[in-house]
Amino acid sequence: MVRKIYLSLSFLVLFLTTSFALAEEISAKQVVESFQGQLIEVMKAGKELGFQGRYDKLDQAVKNSHDLPKIARIVVGKQWETLTAEQQAKLETVFTQLSVSAYAHNFKDFSGESFTFVSEEETGRGGVVIHTNLNIPGEKAIKFDYMMKKKDDSWQIINIIADGVSDLALKRSDYTSVLNRDGFDALITKINEKIESYAKQ
Repeated sequence: MVRKIYLSLSFLVLFLTTSFALAEEISAKQVVESFQGQLIEVMKAGKELGFQGRYDKLDQAVKNSHDLPKIARIVVGKQWETLTAEQQAKLETVFTQLSVSAYAHNFKDFSGESFTFVSEEETGRGGVVIHTNLNIPGEKAIKFDYMMKKKDDSWQIINIIADGVSDLALKRSDYTSVLNRDGFDALITKINEKIESYAKQ
């Protein structure tokens, strides 16, 4: 009898724990909408914050919503395996700085913009694409499609396609050619120069 009660209680605890975890899980759509909300908030205070202020506000938001280490690996492709552990860590660091800098530069002021959810689409490999629009008063909306993958227990962005143009494809084309032609140090220099240009504009 005691054993039956113990097993019943154990099952109940497991059921409640699992149910709670499922209830708390943040969906891919919620990850995107939360990040877009943070972008809009930074845009509203963009001029007052300046580049560094926007960077500081967006730093953790980008890291939380994007799988930046995975993106860095995809960008350099097969060359990733030829890099030392130190070089891999360095590339992840500067690539993260580049990603945050790009957002701080591109979303720097506010003129009534808003994001709207359009649809959600499952991919063949367990991923999800969140289709959204960036609405700009007086202009045509820009389509932002977020390619999402599950990492551990959370969804993260691995690529963004703006009006049909893949950010990941552009970076891969640009940076792999530098790495293959001029080497690792030249790639790091190029990325740092891009970061500096974002900060000055």
